[in-house]
Amino acid sequence: MFRRLVTTSAVVIGAALVVTACSSSPVKFGSAAIVGNDRITIATLDTEVTNLNQAIARYKSTVQLSQEQATQQTLSWLIRFKVNEELARQAGITVSTAQAEKALAEIYAAAKSSAQAQGISNVTLDLILAANGIPPNLAEEVGRYQAIDDQFARQANGGQEPTSTSAQNATTAKLTKARCMAAKALKIQVNPQFGQLNYNQIAIVAAPGSVSRPAGPAKSPSPAGLSPAC
Repeated sequence: MFRRLVTTSAVVIGAALVVTACSSSPVKFGSAAIVGNDRITIATLDTEVTNLNQAIARYKSTVQLSQEQATQQTLSWLIRFKVNEELARQAGITVSTAQAEKALAEIYAAAKSSAQAQGISNVTLDLILAANGIPPNLAEEVGRYQAIDDQFARQANGGQEPTSTSAQNATTAKLTKARCMAAKALKIQVNPQFGQLNYNQIAIVAAPGSVSRPAGPAKSPSPAGLSPAC
């Protein structure tokens, strides 16, 4: 769930990703990705990356993301939001504004507590979002994303919040499968200029033929996660 992601990764982002070389794209010209009937344009992606970079600049002593990471993580989240909307449609889940706001507030409270435990002060919602590669102006989308996850978890657990470890593990497994099914149904296409989609994480990762790689024979990329496992 997003809450778990934010709590455990509060202000720490993984190793940098590599921008891939431009190549012929299976998606419509000017698109960063096509998700179902929706098109994420390169112009939209550029705007959101700019929004993220502006937030990172305010917290540069705490948040460190390369331009490549900022681009790929932003696109990952734009795709994840659409995948979760499809998940909600398939599961018959609706989310009110109040539910989304409550979910966002809970995310912030949990992440703030975790960050403060690490010795980080002045923890704002913008900081938490930027640290997770999300443009802060998309906070409402984050709230909806988590609210959908929360409702799915209750639905999968007989209408109650899963509290035991076994119940949480079971609902997480069901959520993972449902999200995979939603992503599969959307037939997502990603412009190889930005990478390729890893279905296990619903994340953009480096595609073969990156601009820079270690010297020597090229290695075939691992196929793990590059097609839906559901």
